[in-house]
Amino acid sequence: MKNELILILDFGGQYNQLIARRVRECNVYSEVVPFDISIEKIKEKNPKGIIFTGGPASVFADDSPKCDSEIFNLGIPILGICYGMQLMTITLGGNVEKANKREYGVTAVKIDNSSLLFKGFGNTNNFLMSHTDFVNELPEGFTNIASTPSCPNAGMENKDKNFYGIQFHPEVVHSENGINVIRNFLYEVCKCTGDWKISSFTKDKIQSLKEKIGDKKALCALSGGVDSSVAAVLLHKAIGKNLTCIFVDHGLLRKNEGDEVEKVFRDQFDINLIRVNCKDRFLSKLDGVTDPERKRKIIGEEFIRVFEEEAKKIGTVDYLVQGTIYPDVIESGLGKSSVIKSHHNVGGLPDYVDFKEIVEPLRDLFKDEVRKVGLELGIPENLVYRQPFPGPGLAIRIIGNITEDKLNILKEADSIFREEVANAGLHKSINQYFAVLTNLKSVGVMGDERTYDYTVALRAVETTDFMTGVWSKIPYDVLEKVSSRIVNEVEHVNRVVYDITSKPPATIEWE
Repeated sequence: MKNELILILDFGGQYNQLIARRVRECNVYSEVVPFDISIEKIKEKNPKGIIFTGGPASVFADDSPKCDSEIFNLGIPILGICYGMQLMTITLGGNVEKANKREYGVTAVKIDNSSLLFKGFGNTNNFLMSHTDFVNELPEGFTNIASTPSCPNAGMENKDKNFYGIQFHPEVVHSENGINVIRNFLYEVCKCTGDWKISSFTKDKIQSLKEKIGDKKALCALSGGVDSSVAAVLLHKAIGKNLTCIFVDHGLLRKNEGDEVEKVFRDQFDINLIRVNCKDRFLSKLDGVTDPERKRKIIGEEFIRVFEEEAKKIGTVDYLVQGTIYPDVIESGLGKSSVIKSHHNVGGLPDYVDFKEIVEPLRDLFKDEVRKVGLELGIPENLVYRQPFPGPGLAIRIIGNITEDKLNILKEADSIFREEVANAGLHKSINQYFAVLTNLKSVGVMGDERTYDYTVALRAVETTDFMTGVWSKIPYDVLEKVSSRIVNEVEHVNRVVYDITSKPPATIEWE
């Protein structure tokens, strides 16, 4: 069982959960909680340390998020990042001012490497800055440990109380040695030992599922993707034949995917599997719907309705198992962060679900952690490293109204793209790649005749956590071959474009 915990108080920045990811990389378990968590709840959780995240608000605003000031009297080490540092400052009697000019980008920071936070560092380090306000007067008992020409107090510490504040963002990849700042806080300040291991998670989760579900029945929402596959095998290890996997083929899967999923789970795993073919049902519900959020909600609700119907056919079922993972929860805005998009496993759930309880065994894990669990469970590597695929499927890769003709166009274009990426040996270095059918039509010339057909967009990103990502620099000759094949082999497509936008500001999916 995990014995050490770092609590991360979320003050509203959408990508603050990257901090949780970095803490776990250091083998320490972390949880993201709302900034207004009660003191009683903090005491109950008994964390080894607390991290205040950044956020878009100004500490000067009347409605700016603030935690209970009693948190500073608990005797627990605290690290404040950006807004978190500013909040710590004003709460403890220092002063914050609005800067004349916002400081943004990678900046050379002069640091005091005698501080435990910068143990092992040189005299300067490049960190990402992103702030408008800055600390101009330190609270009593604090000393300066970092500065830039435009930010004299880029870091501060109170050694006696183990309070630290930094104006930069160590959690992002742009910050040189940023992970080492977090590691120093965990091991040098909080005195963690590092007991968070995936192998421990797997063993503990199987045992807890056995205890929770016992001899009751469970249904697993199996899509064949990494998340639901790992969730299914995890439950199968825990409750065996009391698990039934429902594979809903909503007709929005990639080319031949339905048959491939069925084959893998019937041939390689001794799991009860029911395949439900209901393409017409989903397309009917989606007819005329163009808003991406409505698509997600509709698909999420229909998933649950199908599960309820199948549950009635097989008898009493107490639990519904879903492959929800941490980024799904974060991006659905269930904490204090703003909503980017709802996920069918999270925000897309209807108000009423005809099951005793929903079980989400992977809810606290990031994507790469899920893959590690999959390997730990003995799931074949080719399935564990399968391309990520959203629950709503191709519905959110078709911009605008969804028709069967559009589905067929996208399935063929996407298949060609994935085939050529694999042929080029790029399938392991690119973390996610797919095609999008836009609702844009343009004029073209094919066979000396004028055409007016669809534009297909290609998307490929490289990422470690799926919270941020950069567009992949696929060689031109590969892109050229993909484009040529698509316009020649796929009817009603006469133009192919490549998306070169990173995340942020874009999301990985288009919808």
